[in-house]
Amino acid sequence: MSQSSTKLPAPASRTAVWKSITISLTDDIAQGRYSSGDKLPSEAQLAARFGVNRHTVRRALAAMAEQGLVHARRGSGVFVAATPTDYPIGKRVRFHQNISRGGQTPAKRILSLETRAADKTEAAALQLEAGEMVHVYDGLSLADGQPIALFQSVFPALVLPEMLTSLEEMQSVTAALKACGIADYTRQETRITAKLATTTQALHLRITEGSPILRTTGVNVDPTGRPVEFGRTWFAGDRVTLTIDGQES
Repeated sequence: MSQSSTKLPAPASRTAVWKSITISLTDDIAQGRYSSGDKLPSEAQLAARFGVNRHTVRRALAAMAEQGLVHARRGSGVFVAATPTDYPIGKRVRFHQNISRGGQTPAKRILSLETRAADKTEAAALQLEAGEMVHVYDGLSLADGQPIALFQSVFPALVLPEMLTSLEEMQSVTAALKACGIADYTRQETRITAKLATTTQALHLRITEGSPILRTTGVNVDPTGRPVEFGRTWFAGDRVTLTIDGQES
């Protein structure tokens, strides 16, 4: 007499270890244990916490990065992704006002100040003759100490002979222009283009080479319509949301 075999139910599939780590760290962020901009523990520390090897931790962090929850900074570690700062682009683009309005502390760092001959693009934007001298200000913009943009501002040297001195003292384009006799200025035009970060840009912005960035170019004019600044800015794509205000007067 043969006995019929009884088929046992298949055991429930187990969640992959790296997925469990992702769930746990995501919950840590949701519960406020790590806030926007905070640095997560190192791979070695997380590996010890979860009792796994660093490769497993690395896979979990990569999955979180794909979801936009964290981002890695070369040589610095992995950080909780910050909510992008709204950055209005209108007739009056003022860095310090834009960042302060978003509840963050603005700062700028001078990378270089020089006087040289204008290139063709700069001369055309500032309505100068080819080869006329311009003052050039290269710098880094920060919000709460985190780099959010690289910028280059170009000014007509003949019109604003003391601009570099004023910039070095004040580190503010608005204040420096005012010191040079330009009490007010407005944006004549802005162009926005998507780019990929170069090696140098990535180092300054603490992002990975090839990460998405937003480049803006703009011309600012004085109350008479004379161009006083030609600017290029490269924003870290995951830290800033550019907004266009068509109602600004």
